[in-house]
Amino acid sequence: MSDVVAYVDGGSLGNPGPSGIGVVLARSAGPTIRIAKWIGRQDNNVAEYVALLEALQCALILKAVKLHVYSDSEVVVRQMNGEYICRSPRLYSLHWICRKLARSFDFTISHIRREANTEANRLANSAVRKNLSRRSSMHQISLLPAEENVPGGQGHTICDLQLQTSVPYEDERIPT
Repeated sequence: MSDVVAYVDGGSLGNPGPSGIGVVLARSAGPTIRIAKWIGRQDNNVAEYVALLEALQCALILKAVKLHVYSDSEVVVRQMNGEYICRSPRLYSLHWICRKLARSFDFTISHIRREANTEANRLANSAVRKNLSRRSSMHQISLLPAEENVPGGQGHTICDLQLQTSVPYEDERIPT
């Protein structure tokens, strides 16, 4: 078990537009994990939440005890800290799932300036650029139902994202 620090960023070219996420996970034991994913045509706030969701899911897989997340999205940080209420129907499910998963850790989240989040931003942008250079098709993202995480259980889905597309989805995990 370890402590994990995550830098997350989501972005879209246009709002909405082609979108990607970038996540950098630094562990107290083990190599840094870098993730760049294409998430289809989304708005910027959805992309930011999907990046947070990815970090939460990875921290669960890593069996982290403590997770501290840094994000340049003031909306996501303030909603996750309870300073803002999430009233957006577009964001509510993502917000709810992230809050539920965050309870699995000693969880904290802080806002940082965009200049301090350059690596996660670079990963998110690279996911969009790489996908746009290959094709210009539109994708949709939908949430599958969440199930409870059974302690010690195997094979239980906590939450997953499903892309509806005619082209294969590529998950890029870039370890150092």
